[in-house]
Amino acid sequence: MLENALLDGALTATLGGYELRLGLPWIRSMPLSCISGITVTTDGYSAPSEDVNVRLHDRTVPAGSLVNESGWWFIQDRLVLAFPAGPVSRRKSEGRHHVSVDFNLLVPYLRGGGDGPLVLPIHVESWIGETCEGSAGAARDVA
Repeated sequence: MLENALLDGALTATLGGYELRLGLPWIRSMPLSCISGITVTTDGYSAPSEDVNVRLHDRTVPAGSLVNESGWWFIQDRLVLAFPAGPVSRRKSEGRHHVSVDFNLLVPYLRGGGDGPLVLPIHVESWIGETCEGSAGAARDVA
């Protein structure tokens, strides 16, 4: 499951930083409201959590507000994370970048410890290549 979350070419440089297309590292599609605590690190720079946004079709929402969304993250789709690149000295102009993403995945149909549902801490990381803006690849973005 984790090996398909960050595919080569999933990182796109933008004017303000990067967009990252993240695959769902789980066996079933999940409601967007089950995703929380997203953090993104690129080449050693951790973007402040309040600066990480999610692009949902024609609008952008703060990553922290996904708990209020009614849409779904289907397993074949990519969640588009937009975040700042960090200090210029750490940003590479081209080539491969070390990217990691951490978030919590609430699994509403599985029981966790106590009376609540299971909450899984997810960590994915990879060295991935950067693409040009507008070349999202074959995977569809979450709408």
